[in-house]
Amino acid sequence: VQLEESGGGLVQAGGSLRLSCVASGDTICISTMGWFRQASGREREFVAVISDFGIRTDYGDSVKGRVTISRDNTKNTLFLQMNNLKPEDTAVYYCQTTVFGTAYWGQGTQVTVSS
Repeated sequence: VQLEESGGGLVQAGGSLRLSCVASGDTICISTMGWFRQASGREREFVAVISDFGIRTDYGDSVKGRVTISRDNTKNTLFLQMNNLKPEDTAVYYCQTTVFGTAYWGQGTQVTVSS
């Protein structure tokens, strides 16, 4: 399984970004998918997760109410819509999934929020 994120960039506080993650390879084995982020000098942090058919979602406390996770299984794509961005949202955002006990990560996409 390969994961490739895109959509990061520089945005002003209060702005929005939509991240995408395209999965390739044995995508039929993919179920739950999620987003994590890692700010410089900090540990990787959970952002959001979505079940295989998108019925269940969960969010980290720091982003709850400001982000929405979704997926399009016909295009093997995971999304993260982020609104009302804050400078503390600045981080590298990673797409993640686990297949048969093995965790797969994308290379990450940088999100920078200026104040």
